[in-house]
Amino acid sequence: MGLTAQTLENHLNQLLKPEQFKDYCPNGLQVDAGKSITHLVTGVTASLELIETAADLGAEAILVHHGYFWKGEDERLIGMKGARVRALINNGISLFAYHLPLDGHPTLGNNAQLAANLGLDITGPLFEGEKNPIAVMAVPQSTITNLQMAVRINQVLGRKPLHIGEKKERKLNLVGLCTGAAQDWIDQAALRGCDLYISGEISERTVLSARELDIDYIAAGHHATERGGVRALGEQIASDLGLKVSFIDIENPV
Repeated sequence: MGLTAQTLENHLNQLLKPEQFKDYCPNGLQVDAGKSITHLVTGVTASLELIETAADLGAEAILVHHGYFWKGEDERLIGMKGARVRALINNGISLFAYHLPLDGHPTLGNNAQLAANLGLDITGPLFEGEKNPIAVMAVPQSTITNLQMAVRINQVLGRKPLHIGEKKERKLNLVGLCTGAAQDWIDQAALRGCDLYISGEISERTVLSARELDIDYIAAGHHATERGGVRALGEQIASDLGLKVSFIDIENPV
């Protein structure tokens, strides 16, 4: 006997508490295919390739960080989104997605998982007073420099990061961190006294901010920095509910 989509959603909501976040998309069950769930596939983004891979594995549900129905996007189920939703329904696969709640979870979240893997202990929010912070500050568990951290990121994520500040070695005492597209919070990291700010993506202006604010910046990849949360969440679900869970990493260089 498998689980209903509503039972799985209730358990996910208890873990991630989406009601505590003001998000840009609906969190939870986004597409209900109406089938009992025994096999759950997890991945970063609900792409057509992920759906087709899940179908090949015989999964009845997918859990992702980046789902559908984003604020401001075309609401019609046409084009690429229409093809994705048809693939879900035709293959009897339900879709669950959690965005900011998965970024901000204190142990299963993207930031928490990345910090732990990089040997960083989170000390608090990057923006003072936030109860459910998306961006955080952290201290190294042992002495490390900016150059050594860039090497560690390469080893942990399997992807060479873009490092602004690589010409000047410095000891890291305080690090700002936010996975994904959070490059514009580099100014806040500098304001809080961070020696380094790590996020996923970079913009042209980020380079100038790093140079003029005298703070190192590492763009470690949007996809690469956000694999950890959904993978950890899937492992937790497997432990809690006894579901078969498979993490599928659809390669993405960004």
